[in-house]
Amino acid sequence: MSVVAAYVYKDGHRLREADLTEGGLTVQPGEFVWIGLYEPDEAELRILERRFHLHPLAVEDALAAHQLPKVEVYGSELFVVARTAEMEADEITYGETHIFVGREYVITVRHGSARAHTTLRAQLEAAPGLLRHGPDYILHAVLDFIVDGYLPIVDKIEESVLTMEQETLDAFLSRADITQLFRLRREILRFSRILGPMEEVAARLEHLDVPCIDAEARLYFRDVADHARRVTNRLDGLRDVLSSVFEVANLLEAQRQGVITRKLAAWAAILGVPTAIAGIYGMNFENMPELKWPFGYHLILGVIFGLCILLYLRFKQSKWL
Repeated sequence: MSVVAAYVYKDGHRLREADLTEGGLTVQPGEFVWIGLYEPDEAELRILERRFHLHPLAVEDALAAHQLPKVEVYGSELFVVARTAEMEADEITYGETHIFVGREYVITVRHGSARAHTTLRAQLEAAPGLLRHGPDYILHAVLDFIVDGYLPIVDKIEESVLTMEQETLDAFLSRADITQLFRLRREILRFSRILGPMEEVAARLEHLDVPCIDAEARLYFRDVADHARRVTNRLDGLRDVLSSVFEVANLLEAQRQGVITRKLAAWAAILGVPTAIAGIYGMNFENMPELKWPFGYHLILGVIFGLCILLYLRFKQSKWL
């Protein structure tokens, strides 16, 4: 069975466990049931479909589990799709949570996410005053739980980006570093494509007028939208930092190449002095009076060394060497 937890609540308190059978899901007036499923099979969802009159299209979406975040209204029933995210081995893995909401039920269906709602359920049960609001507040709590799970991912990406930024200033980027930069940028872009629709889901729930969401509960969804917006802003900042890392790396590489070019040019100029003088006296002309000087050899060597030392000092002074 894929049932993680199924309990009936009244006035914010747990009354009894609910069996995933049509007869075991009876709810009395003033009660509601919260059913948590993890990757259920079709038979289990069909039982819930018949008992709570879930819309077939929403059930098909929950079975397929390949949806972007969205909100669908089917009469008095609300169907919400949210995307979960977790950081595993420096890579973001995504899952889905499908939420059916009605006056007397809230059903959460998780796919691909190992982050269960057990802790969230315990927190809500410890605060009966909040749980008393019913399924609409549980919907808010689940969405807030999912969005809060984005923060550790952003923190880890931010730490990697800032570390790489410092490494860029301390040393030149290797091929592995550049590969990691592109991987981080790709992860940020994919994550941003999830955050936008999640923010739209929370904003729509804030203004949506359906029987299963009380007017007082709509304000809670504004808080979820604010959380998603803050994560988006942080990702935008990280994307800017990544761009600056690329720019700084290119500037430092251009500077390094300029330094190497100046050094090569300076040494070429210094070596050009003995090459030119030796080339002149290596042409073997018969009429070269300097060849008859007793001190011609020493004089030429002195001139060569003197000019080379002078050029070296000038290049050193101009920081070419």
